[in-house]
Amino acid sequence: MAIKIYKRNTAGRRNMSVVKSEIITDKKPEKYLLAKKKSKAGRSLGKISVRHQGGGHKQKYRLVDFKQDKFDIPGRIAAIERDPNRSSFIALVNYKDGERRYVLAAEGMKVGKEIISGRNVPIKSGNRTILKNIPVGTIVSNVEIFSGRGGQIIRSAGSGAALTAIDEKTAQLKMSSGEIRLVSNECYATIGQASNFEHNAISIGKAGRKRWMGVRPGVRGSAMNPVDHPHGGGEGRQGIGLKHPKTPWGKPALGKKTRKRKRYSNKFIIKRREKRK
Repeated sequence: MAIKIYKRNTAGRRNMSVVKSEIITDKKPEKYLLAKKKSKAGRSLGKISVRHQGGGHKQKYRLVDFKQDKFDIPGRIAAIERDPNRSSFIALVNYKDGERRYVLAAEGMKVGKEIISGRNVPIKSGNRTILKNIPVGTIVSNVEIFSGRGGQIIRSAGSGAALTAIDEKTAQLKMSSGEIRLVSNECYATIGQASNFEHNAISIGKAGRKRWMGVRPGVRGSAMNPVDHPHGGGEGRQGIGLKHPKTPWGKPALGKKTRKRKRYSNKFIIKRREKRK
């Protein structure tokens, strides 16, 4: 896997980069594993509820199997593909019984490799098993929060959590953010970190490329009028003029904790994530 940096022959190409992965196969996605995806442009009942969304290239949703519940049936990877709906790669798996499914690709997966899911499987990258059967110190991804619901956390490109301890009923996971969280040791997890770890190193390069992704322009609040934003107004280039930054709706914008104090899952978090410096 390598990052290609384009020549600086135009302003838009300056410093633009893309990930050129050798493991990506040149094939069209499986038709019966695709679903329609309607673009809502950030609107609910015709009114904008999420700003800076709209346009972009037409996409189809890939039906990814986050549960991987074909237990003890080996499958061979037929293709590694890009998914426009997520940052990590997806793998097309051909199972021994003839069924085909998309799964999240883990680091180290390649065409021809065999993977398996079950309670007692070899501890190899790409295999999936319950947390209590995985050795302490192993990096895992696509982890279930509740047993049987399928992977819900640690799914983005390059992400991984370290399995730090296993108790009688729970397992401790240390996230990349620094948070340490308890999960039932009966939950399934994929061994190895999620694929495409170089995703964060990509330089978008030009505004048009963001528009292809369905992201519309964002305007600074300090460039607006006072009627439009709490930071607006003033002659020339002005500061925000407030003690704390606010959103257009007057809510605190930086450093304000938004998590509910009495959330049911607070008891599962041993250590909170570290603050950004």
